[in-house]
Amino acid sequence: MLDNSEMLQSEMLSGAAFPASHPAAIDHPHLRRFTMGDLQLEHEVLVLFASELPRTLANLQAATTLKEWKIAAHTLKGSARTVGAWQVAAAAVDAERDPYVVEDRAGKAGIIAACERAVIEAVTYISTLAPPR
Repeated sequence: MLDNSEMLQSEMLSGAAFPASHPAAIDHPHLRRFTMGDLQLEHEVLVLFASELPRTLANLQAATTLKEWKIAAHTLKGSARTVGAWQVAAAAVDAERDPYVVEDRAGKAGIIAACERAVIEAVTYISTLAPPR
């Protein structure tokens, strides 16, 4: 019987999709097209993405001007789309869609909370992936 990390690695290697009720935090087939099937490179890209997510999210949280907010949201969206982190990208699109929320504490907090949930899920998922052998 495979443990959870072995199952995730097996799914990653096979390109199998998660059930619709629980989509993977990363779209491996999407990312694999950019890494030309190089699983080691795919893993390195994901580890780098996961290591940068807290900093990118912190930039969004710290944004006090419209320009800072737009740059942080756009950066989060772009990096998430590159690796196929669709839930993170969707949260960033919502942030980018309403740039004036930076002036609304409650609105900003809600958008940041949605981004945090997606980022935590992505980082947690990536942390379970074993490097390819």
